[in-house]
Amino acid sequence: MQSSVNTSKIPYYTLLLIAPFFLWGTAMVAMKSAIPNTTAFFVAGVRLVPAGLLVLAAAHLAGRSQPKGWKAWLWISLFAVVDAAMFQGFLAQGLVRTGAGLGSVMIDSQPLAVAILCRFLFAEQIGIWGWLGLLIGVLGISCIGLPDQWILEILQGHFSAISQNFEPGQNLATSLFQSGEWLMLLAALSMALGTVTIRKVSQYADPVVATGWHMIIGGLPLFALSAVTETQQWQNLDLAGWLGLAYATVFGSAIAYGLFFYFASSGNLTSLSALTFLTPVFALLFGNLFLGEMLSPLQTAGVCLTLLSIYLINQRDNIAQILNVKRGIAATENQLLLTRVQDKPAEKIPLQVRLSETETEI
Repeated sequence: MQSSVNTSKIPYYTLLLIAPFFLWGTAMVAMKSAIPNTTAFFVAGVRLVPAGLLVLAAAHLAGRSQPKGWKAWLWISLFAVVDAAMFQGFLAQGLVRTGAGLGSVMIDSQPLAVAILCRFLFAEQIGIWGWLGLLIGVLGISCIGLPDQWILEILQGHFSAISQNFEPGQNLATSLFQSGEWLMLLAALSMALGTVTIRKVSQYADPVVATGWHMIIGGLPLFALSAVTETQQWQNLDLAGWLGLAYATVFGSAIAYGLFFYFASSGNLTSLSALTFLTPVFALLFGNLFLGEMLSPLQTAGVCLTLLSIYLINQRDNIAQILNVKRGIAATENQLLLTRVQDKPAEKIPLQVRLSETETEI
């Protein structure tokens, strides 16, 4: 059931469009402050299930219809597994092992995956600027996710630092999956799949209602994992920790996800994704202000490259259009100049012949 509302006519449209990315960035900081006193899966469940109930309550008050038919519930369940359970699970586990600002940058690399998925699923053209953005994104993520010593050794043609980072019997895959940055990268891929899936979900169910149900369905398995694998989930939380979780739940999940998937389902996915680079900006700013997080020079370069890649991918059509217009103007000017030269009559050039002294002038 595709929304027919013209979203550009919504009051405070621009602020509402930016709001999810501000809320996600600041929620990262709030979650980081609470996680040392709780457990990862518990945080993920708290961020989903209560938020889903809030979204459904708001949808009910707004008169939005509930999903009908097995196809609607099938797509909502798939949406829940990918975007709720997997995304929040990887996010919570990764956040334990990395900083809020850095983790946010890794998550917001998801437009790179969205571009590839849309290319194969919806036959959207990426273009030269899009592929350039993908290449820059890979470089940026490598600078962020790999240890600095690895990168410096690779640039020098040595790999001893890489081998020293592994314990006997430990392989590369095991090491990467224990890295918070790479868990964040898996979270980014999960979110990208969810962003693409919402287009299909909105064909069978109201996008806001589907968002609420997918939070509840995806959050319950995370609570189950917490009950089985974790202990002391809430006993050590103080008032500041509960306030941080409450902010991440109400603002960083219920409001942010409701707005994001509502706008995503209304056909403005490309322009919406272009704003994703704002999230790490907010997260890095507030992470520095409240948590004192600092990035290494290589990680800072990786952040810049990642943000540049996201910008190039999401603005590729505008960049190509501007360059095509400039090429068209230049081609038109060249054609006009060529036409003037061809239409201009040939000038008569007087010919002077000099006779030699031995020739007789007639």
